[in-house]
Amino acid sequence: MAVTYVLTQKVNLGHPEAPRKFYAQAKARKEFTFRELSKEISEGSTTVSDTDVMAVLNDLIKVLKRHLENGEIVRLGDFGAFQVALSSEGAETEEAFNSSLIKNEKIVFRPGIDLKDMLLTLKFEKMK
Repeated sequence: MAVTYVLTQKVNLGHPEAPRKFYAQAKARKEFTFRELSKEISEGSTTVSDTDVMAVLNDLIKVLKRHLENGEIVRLGDFGAFQVALSSEGAETEEAFNSSLIKNEKIVFRPGIDLKDMLLTLKFEKMK
């Protein structure tokens, strides 16, 4: 199986007068649901049901949320790590800065070694 992509034509924002170029953009084949993930995980075990897996994953989300809200990095072993990242508008002085200038908060995932290695062997296929 390969990662599918489509081509999109874009303007170079640094040089808007330059000719447009085509760029690859990943395009998902389908969405793999939470229920499907739980079922597949449970099929690899003889002792855990898909309901048990769903319960554990639901609790993982709750715990992950709580620790990210506390400004912690949540490292899940070889899977990877989650952390809150943000950007802000600038202030002329440190005293003039306040938290209302913080914008674009997001959750960043940094993959572990197995997922990073997977990226090295990806195959690509243009979507029809």
